[in-house]
Amino acid sequence: MAFFGNAHQVDPAAAGQEFARLLGQGEQVHAAYQLIRDTFLFTDRRLILIDKQGITGKKTEYHSVPYRSITHFAVETAGTFDLDAELKIWVSGNPVPIQKTFTKGVDIYEVQAILTGYVAR
Repeated sequence: MAFFGNAHQVDPAAAGQEFARLLGQGEQVHAAYQLIRDTFLFTDRRLILIDKQGITGKKTEYHSVPYRSITHFAVETAGTFDLDAELKIWVSGNPVPIQKTFTKGVDIYEVQAILTGYVAR
């Protein structure tokens, strides 16, 4: 469960500069979200999930998902007592979805719209 207020949208230009080493030539970040220590980057080519691991967060996993590999996705909105919203993304060849939790600080509908724009191309 995420802590309230720790999820937020990040300026795409700033995220592009911070994670420039992950981007291919000419690739641009169009949207970015910070979830406690994890980061989501929506580029013009793929979804990049940045997962800080361990107590210190020095170990980091960079998960690159080409939009064409996403078979489907689902969002679960926050409820009255459950303050978190969830995003589930299924990638071809893997029956287990990638799951991320968002607090009410992020508009899950906006995240869904961005993902729809890329997946439905």
